[in-house]
Formats: sequence, structure tokens, C-alpha cells
Amino acid sequence: MKYFGTDGFRGEAGVVLTVEHAYKIGRYVGWYYGARQGRKARIVVGKDTRRSSYMFESGIVSGLVASGADAYMLHVIPTPGVAYETVDGRFDCGIMISASHNPYTDNGIKLMNGEGHKMDEEVLELIEDYIDGKIEVPYATGDAIGCTVDYMQGRNRYIAYLISSANFSLQGVKVGLDCANGSASSVAKPVFDALGADVRVISNAPDGFNINVDCGSTHIERLRRHVVEQGLDVGFAYDGDADRCIAVDERGNVVDGDLIMYVCGTYLNKHGRLSAATVVPTVMSNLGLFKALEEANITCETTAVGDKYVSACMREHGYSLGGEQSGHIIFGDIEKTGDGIMTSLRVMEVYRAERETLSQLCAPVKIYPQVLVNVRSERKAELDTCEPVQEAIRAAEVKLGERGRVLVRTSGTEPLVRVMSEAETQAEAQEAVDSIVAVVKRELP
Repeated sequence: MKYFGTDGFRGEAGVVLTVEHAYKIGRYVGWYYGARQGRKARIVVGKDTRRSSYMFESGIVSGLVASGADAYMLHVIPTPGVAYETVDGRFDCGIMISASHNPYTDNGIKLMNGEGHKMDEEVLELIEDYIDGKIEVPYATGDAIGCTVDYMQGRNRYIAYLISSANFSLQGVKVGLDCANGSASSVAKPVFDALGADVRVISNAPDGFNINVDCGSTHIERLRRHVVEQGLDVGFAYDGDADRCIAVDERGNVVDGDLIMYVCGTYLNKHGRLSAATVVPTVMSNLGLFKALEEANITCETTAVGDKYVSACMREHGYSLGGEQSGHIIFGDIEKTGDGIMTSLRVMEVYRAERETLSQLCAPVKIYPQVLVNVRSERKAELDTCEPVQEAIRAAEVKLGERGRVLVRTSGTEPLVRVMSEAETQAEAQEAVDSIVAVVKRELP
């Protein structure tokens, strides 16, 4: 793919991703779905709070209506809200304008098919060909020109869906929310208010420039302080487009995606709601999660790094829970994609049902110290066939035995070899990484 990566077309606004790109994406998508369906296409569009999102929204919508599609504008909404409404409203596809956890200077365009999943790659390839001028599509004329629809009711339906998914009360529970000055700012608090929680919100005053700035799931320190200082029972931090969630327990300890998968996985399995008694983490999940799940008689089906691989594995096998350490958790039985607010509600379901604090629910998991070193390598493609490196990996694995593990992989976007180790002590993990890094630097410069 030339433009679309694992999470859409993303880059610096006005430099890598321009309004012309947005217009052309709208032009092709509007024409493609209209031509395929033999009728006027209906496409729903959402955005996050960064300044450039309004510019890209205008570009996309102009392209859609110029190609004869009707554009339904959800305005500021989480990415999973667009996925939900695409399916619930029976739209041909959904478009989300967001660069997720990136700084406000970046932006991105994510495309979803009519099932709320990431757009099929063959369609993305056609869009790229149109952007590059390899194919042409006609303009709509006369009454075939599309229209725009102010679709705030779609966002309201999404909020109602989140509330209705929770069959419990949070009366008397003190909850902290860090909305990252992003898409969750107008959605998360109404949901928790409706469930009766005592809600204390921070970072929910977006100004177009402060999205993800020292706040949200990628800067958890602020929420940790907020929870401790306010004496809260639990806290949740979202990223810019609210598809991720990181929790904080009553002591201010971080509860990342691995711990959330453990808390929710063991609870669902206890009640017969964990499909095949299996959780789907990635290879980067902590060894402590794998060992704790094994102790709880839960199987792990591990995938490559990336929520698209987790989602694909879950759909293929019908699994009901998977995710990443970063807080991108998917509950396959009730949603199409990771949803940070839904994740926080599922954690609260366990909290209320088990009548334990979040720190108590996480206690069985022993998180292993982790060391990760990125080694610059122009010859990273030779990693799997370089015998000295493979020998160093095997030697480190033998030395660690059951007390740890190593993971060596290449970056998908940069000339880097990533060397990671987990062990019972920081020193053991560091020693294992150092032994491999030295060989990678020597053999794969």
C-alpha cells in the first residue's frame, strides 16, 4: 500500500495527508458504492477534535456528494461510534477522520466497510489508483448530486447503545475519566452519568490543538494523580479517537490492556461467556498475562502486533475477547472494533459483580520486567536467515528457560530490529537483550 497503512491513511496534516487526498477519497468512495449498489450511496462520516479534522471533513464530504453519495455527518464521535452507526444505520460504509493518539499536527482517514470492519484492501488499492490518476470516475449531475445530512441523532444512538449495554448501576462509585481532549469528551461522561456514577472528568475541553497533549491513555500520569488526589475508586483514560482504554486502580497503579484482558477474561470464563475459553493477545503482551491465564485454565491464541490481526483471528475462530497491551480491547460478541468506553464499562461490570477493588482483581497477575531495545538496521530483512543472530536468540532463550522469554522482530515501517526480553528480574531481561543486540549490530548493520 502506498497511502493506507494498518490504521488508515495517516500523516502530517497538509504535508503527508492533504485536503486534496480527502476530496479524492470521498470522490472515489462515493462513486464506488453508488455504482456497485446501483443506487445513491449512503455514507456516514465522523471526526475527532483536532483542528484539521474540520478541513478534511469538508474535503471528504465535497467529494462524496460530487460523486452522487449522500453524506451523513456525525461530527465529533469516537471511531467505534462510526463503526457502530455504519452497521446500525445500514450505511454502505463509514469514514472516520482521526490520527488516534498522534499529536494534533497529524491526522488520518480510516475507512470501514458496511460491516463496520476495516475496509477491504482491494478497495483501498482502487482508491490509491484514483488518487494517483490511474483511473477516473464521473461527476454526478442534476438530481444525482448527493446531499449532506446533519446526523447528530447517530451519535445520540451510539451513546444510548453504550448505556443500554450496562445492566448494572454505578451509584456511589467514584470514577475518574481522562478524555484526552478528544472524541470521548462529548460521549464518556454522559454514559457514566446515566449509570449513576460520581464522575470526575479531566482533559475534556478540546480546542483543536490540545488533543493527546500530556493527557489520555498515552500520558497516564495525570489520571494517576487525579485518582489518588480525589480518592476515586477507579479511573479510565482514552486516546484521541477513544478506541483505546487504559485503567487506573484505586491506588494509582496502571491497569493496561494485558491486565484488562485478564480481569475481563477470567470473569467471562467464570460465567461461561468466554468463547472456547480463549483470549487473543499479541506477541507483545507480557509473559505474566500468559502465565496468569494458563493458571486460570484459559487458552491464549497469540497474533502478530496490530489490532487488525487480533480482529481477524477473533472473527475467523469466533473468539469473544482479544486485544493489545496498549488498551485496544475487542469484545467480539458485542462490537466490531475496539471501543475504549465499552472497555471501561466491561471493567466496571466485573468490578460491580465481584465486589472487589480493581487492584484485587489484578492481583493474580505478576507482570514481568520488560526491556525493549530498537536497533537500527538497513539489513533487517535478513533477520530470519542470519544464523549468528538466531544462535544468540536461542542461547538467550536457553539461559532464561521458563523464567522469561525473548522476542526479536523487525519494524513494519522503519529500518529497525526490535529486541525484547521479559524475565523475573530486570537484570536478567537486560542481560538477555544485550547479548542479542550486540550480535544484531555486528551482523546486520
